[in-house]
Amino acid sequence: MSQRVVITGGASGIGRAFARRFARDGWRVALCGAASEAVAAMAGELPEAICRVADVRDEAQMAAFLAEVEAAWGGADAVCANAGTGGPAGLVESLDYQAWQDCVAVNLHGAFLTCRWAARVMRAQGSGAIVVTSSTSGQWGVPYRSPYVAAKWALVGLTKALAMELGAAGVRVNAICPGIVDTPMQDKVLERLAEIRGITVEDITSKRLTSVPLGRASEPYETAGFIFFLISDEGSYFTGQALSQDGGIVM
Repeated sequence: MSQRVVITGGASGIGRAFARRFARDGWRVALCGAASEAVAAMAGELPEAICRVADVRDEAQMAAFLAEVEAAWGGADAVCANAGTGGPAGLVESLDYQAWQDCVAVNLHGAFLTCRWAARVMRAQGSGAIVVTSSTSGQWGVPYRSPYVAAKWALVGLTKALAMELGAAGVRVNAICPGIVDTPMQDKVLERLAEIRGITVEDITSKRLTSVPLGRASEPYETAGFIFFLISDEGSYFTGQALSQDGGIVM
C-alpha cells in the first residue's frame, strides 16, 4: 500500500504545493482547508484524495476530519501541520484582541489539535513523521506582526517538546521555517504592512528582498521539496529541528 499523508491548510499556498508533491510521488493524500471553493478545486485536481472543509480552530471539525482519515487508512505515515494565517498587522497597542486570538488559534491551536491526533496514531503504530510549518518569524523578531510572530515561535517550542516525547516511539517531529514565499497569504500581509508604513507594496517588497542573500522569494514547490525530504527516509535522522528555508536570511 502507498504511504499516507495528512495536510492541514492543504488547499492553498504551500499546503497545496505539498499535496501536489505527495500525490505526484504516489502517496495517499488527505487534506483540509477552510475555504470551500479551494477545497473543491483540490478535490477536482486530486480525485483520489480525501479533501474536506474544516476550520483548524474548531475541535469538533478537526475531530471529524481526522476520524474519517483514521477510519479510511488506520493511521498516517506523515502529518503536515501546515494551516496558517498571516493575522493582523499593526503596532501592538492598536491590535484588536479578537484578531490576536484568531491568529494564534489558527497558527498554534490548530497545530496542537493536528499534532495531538498524529501523536496518538503514530505512537500506536510505532512510526511516522510530523512536520510543523513555522516561519523565519519564529526565529527572529518582526515588527507590526506580534500575534503571528508569537504563534510561530510557540510552534518551534511545540516541535521540540513533541520530538522529545515521541522519539522513543519511532516518531520524528520537525518544524520548517520558510522565509518569503510567493503565496496569496504573503500578498495580503504585504498589503497590510504597506498600508501601515505608508509606502507601496512594491517598495516594501523591494526592501524585504534586500535582506535575502539569494535576492528573491521562494516558490511554493521549493518548500514542498524541503518538506518531502524531511519526511522521507533521507531525512530519517532529523528530529526536533527548526530548519530555515529562506534564501539565507537566518544564518
